Amino acid sequence: MKVINQGHALAAVASSLLLLGPASQAQAGAFVHLFEWSWNDVAEECESFLGPKGFSAVQVSPPQEHIQGSQWWTRYQPVSYQLLSRSGNAADFANMVSRCNAVGVDVYADAVINHTAAGSGTGTAGSGYDAGSMSYPMYSRQDFHSPCTINSGDYAGDAWRVRNCQLVGLPDLNTADNYVQQTIADYLNTMVNLGVKGVRIDAAKHMSPGDIAGILGRVNGNLYAFQEVIDLGGEAVSASEYTGQADVTEFRYSASIGDVFKNQQLSNLNQFGENWGFIGSQRAVVFTDNHDNQRGHGAGGSNVLTYKDGALYNLANVFMLAWPYGYPKVMSSYAFSGGDQGPPASPVYQNGTAQCGGAWICEHRWSSIANMVAFRNATEGTGVSNWWDNGNDQIAFGRGDRGFVAINREGGALNRSFATGLPDGSYENVAGDGACITVSGGQINLNVPAMQAAALHVGAPCDGGGDAGGPGNETGSQVTVNFECRNGTTVTGQSVYVTGSTGELGNWNPASAIMLSADNYPNWTGTVEIPPDTAAEWKCIKRSESDPDQQLVWQGGANNALAGQSAGSTVTASSSF
Repeated sequence: MKVINQGHALAAVASSLLLLGPASQAQAGAFVHLFEWSWNDVAEECESFLGPKGFSAVQVSPPQEHIQGSQWWTRYQPVSYQLLSRSGNAADFANMVSRCNAVGVDVYADAVINHTAAGSGTGTAGSGYDAGSMSYPMYSRQDFHSPCTINSGDYAGDAWRVRNCQLVGLPDLNTADNYVQQTIADYLNTMVNLGVKGVRIDAAKHMSPGDIAGILGRVNGNLYAFQEVIDLGGEAVSASEYTGQADVTEFRYSASIGDVFKNQQLSNLNQFGENWGFIGSQRAVVFTDNHDNQRGHGAGGSNVLTYKDGALYNLANVFMLAWPYGYPKVMSSYAFSGGDQGPPASPVYQNGTAQCGGAWICEHRWSSIANMVAFRNATEGTGVSNWWDNGNDQIAFGRGDRGFVAINREGGALNRSFATGLPDGSYENVAGDGACITVSGGQINLNVPAMQAAALHVGAPCDGGGDAGGPGNETGSQVTVNFECRNGTTVTGQSVYVTGSTGELGNWNPASAIMLSADNYPNWTGTVEIPPDTAAEWKCIKRSESDPDQQLVWQGGANNALAGQSAGSTVTASSSF
């Protein structure tokens, strides 16, 4: 747990610890889910990026033995509790936990304890299993509930069946049984003894809250836990039933933030949180998307934002990390086109360098998202102040005397003065172009391009005395590229974007392209930061502002070339349709 060194924040955390009990504790900061990363890659990322950036923790995929197969969901069908999975063996897991702990990044393991694997065969550690006879290395028939099916209507009207019948045909453990509880606790204690600091309890709504409390009560030490309870309202099992023993995933947050950013006005966000019917902030784990709903599983739907939404997704994450509600989790994905698709065959790290922006998306490394983790840490314990909106899709707000953020969801620039609570000085724009912004008499002047954000916080000054949030993003360490796409005539609902061969330019994906400003129509301009010494190819495109596959027109001819530049330099890249 990372707690900002402020008296009021420490007092708030200490008070909440007394209320929450031994199985959980109030969390500060933000964590990341490195979905389907190997243990060796997670260890490298903790040391090279997560620790320096200030992430409080990393959620990793289920470490137990699971069924064989390439699909991502094979990890959620346990065969035994041996630590041998697609991500690595027990030694790799222990090494990862040790290395992450050493740089101040806690490890949260995904704990699949509601059920066991369906079918029959041999698991990833060589263990045999048979769901028909309910035979597993650690369980036999008497350890399970009698088979019954959860029907679709049960979720709205029959809590008993949701908690005692089989989730998608998976044998349902009798988690009220003494032996089952102790066996699960022994598994969790194995991880605790290796240094794991937290667990995500998968499928928690399919277990009684009392059963989960009984299991956690047998776990050694003060293990942080958060429970997956999918509840969008109108359910027989509600998220609020589970707040007594540990934190809970607030899926209504994900559904609502996606709906607002896609379909509503951002000005509606001025009371976002408990006033929207969400569970209390102290118990909520929040996210824009997670590994389930980004694929249309688990409360998925068309309003869920994912990396495929490009700049819109980036802005929603900036808001999540800036807004003082819940414990935010950043999703880090791999590219997928089908709901069952498993992870890439190639590792993330090759020759000591993270291969992000292609097969591995690594949203947590997008500069705005990564830098906003430091903003979250710096503003911990402060409320919202100086709220402003234009009645539409431009908003701004402060976090007391610790930070200020502006988000521009519109097609034109946001250019105005704002009152802040920040001390006078010069601050880096950590959510935008990295430029220095002066606070004088509490006032700032901002020019935020279309579909971009600006954020300032204490601890990120432009006087050389502060840290912009981690490696590769310190003031002056990036290359600023001023793009211009000339003669970009468009129709209603269509805008001009730039995309290219790097992650910062969207990897040639129109959905992840960078929207440009039409202030000098039909010439479109915008600024993007890329790492130094990075050669890239790029093009201008036209596309629908709401659907990247519609009204899509690519600039003709060969790709435009951008030579690698030294850190801190500014270059202009111009081309025409």
